Amino acid sequence: MSTDLPRKLRVDAQENRDRVVTAARELFAERGLDVGMREVARRAEVGPATLYRRFPTRRALIDEAFAVQLRMCRQIVDDGAADADPWDGFVAILQRLIVLNAENRGFVDAFMAAERQSTVTAEHRRSLLSKIMRIARRAQSQGRLRQDFVIDDFVLVLLAGRAVTTADAADRVAVAQRFATLTVDAFRASPEQHCPPAAPGQQRAGTAR
Repeated sequence: MSTDLPRKLRVDAQENRDRVVTAARELFAERGLDVGMREVARRAEVGPATLYRRFPTRRALIDEAFAVQLRMCRQIVDDGAADADPWDGFVAILQRLIVLNAENRGFVDAFMAAERQSTVTAEHRRSLLSKIMRIARRAQSQGRLRQDFVIDDFVLVLLAGRAVTTADAADRVAVAQRFATLTVDAFRASPEQHCPPAAPGQQRAGTAR
């Protein structure tokens, strides 16, 4: 009996933690980060004290809720960077990230608010954008990516892609794929392209370090 009770407590604790993480993922995906900790606790059917015992801070919960998505995101960028053709790699990253993020509004919110929300997500964002910038420089040298591209353009596309999450669930992937195709065409180098200058705080892919 003495050994069964601690084991049961450990199992219960893990189940509670799993329910909290699942509830957080569902709510963040549905509604973004404007979800209170108590709402997560209610969805998980645990008390607030249990939630805070497992995740004492909001940042800790966000990091855990998006851990799988972060790994998927990094794999997409790593795969694109490994492509022998930099333009093809850049396009693959753009298309796959747009489709991935279409299923999860909260992840895009976390990515954009990384500096305020989560140190883990913030580091992921810096690393991801740095790698994309290097791919973009190579694609520009190749003459395939427009020369006035700045890395904030990539971020802008991800922000715009948040609207895809409002589409019906059955149509979301198709909408995301169409949006990605239109975006690729916008980034493709063409002599007819004319874009307003980048803001002073923005960096061109070709000059950023």
